[in-house]
Amino acid sequence: MGTDEIIKLLEGEYGIRKWHTAGDPLSVLIQTVLSQNTSDVNSHRAFNSLVSFFADWEAVAFAPVENIADVIKSGGLSQVKAGRIKRILNDILEEKGRVNLEFLALMNMVDAKEYLMHFPGVGHKTASCVLLFSLGRPCLPVDTHVFRVARRLGLLGFQTTVVEAHDLLQEQVPPSRIYQFHMHMVEHGRKVCRARGPLCERCVLLDVCTRR
Repeated sequence: MGTDEIIKLLEGEYGIRKWHTAGDPLSVLIQTVLSQNTSDVNSHRAFNSLVSFFADWEAVAFAPVENIADVIKSGGLSQVKAGRIKRILNDILEEKGRVNLEFLALMNMVDAKEYLMHFPGVGHKTASCVLLFSLGRPCLPVDTHVFRVARRLGLLGFQTTVVEAHDLLQEQVPPSRIYQFHMHMVEHGRKVCRARGPLCERCVLLDVCTRR
């Protein structure tokens, strides 16, 4: 079974997801950095604290790392993330003369992704999240849920790394279906195809699952 059929089955289960922007590229980048190795609740709390405390991203760029870390401590790993955020903002300011990433909208997807990945702590998943959720580009983020479900479905080999998975899945999913595929695979991974105790008896993909 190909990815089109998988998407159709998941759409039948969870409904059709329509894309809408999650914010400007820089805000989505910072949100995604804060989401690394923590829960959505904690990362959202940290991001809201950050934008409430500082006037704008330039103010964050000039703030001491210790101040940033204190503001985002609810998100976990605050010292590491504060250092990454400050470095990213300072690099953008030095390279572009102002602290925003709106210029990414004028770049092709490959170049935009490469630009984002030159920042510290920004890998394939984080860069893809910015392009997909902020700019609506068909760039597939492979998080832990997407990776796990794709391996169980046989879309990826069990020796495939997460880095390799981005290119392999990107090639298998039609660009127009990237958003649907990502959103449904994440939801399915959270609700049914869990890392521990997967609810196989409830899975609409059971007939094509290689894990059985």
